[in-house]
Amino acid sequence: MSESARDRSIDVLDARGLICPLPVIRTQQRIESLADGALLDVLATDPGTLHDVPAWCRVHGHEVVETHRNGRDIRVRVRVRRAI
Repeated sequence: MSESARDRSIDVLDARGLICPLPVIRTQQRIESLADGALLDVLATDPGTLHDVPAWCRVHGHEVVETHRNGRDIRVRVRVRRAI
């Protein structure tokens, strides 16, 4: 699959209303089912998500593509990276 085709398909994890550590736990669970290179948008309202999900990604080798906050709404876009 080409990079552009993969970018058009973004999985969404709705973790809004959940508090720490649930957004990270749900992110981990969802990423387990995704292929290398897949994109996942984590939607959340817990402000700790802006720190916790990127920290988890660094530890586990996944890439944070971008983070965005609009009021209470938070989106963290993650690219899944599998160890070779």
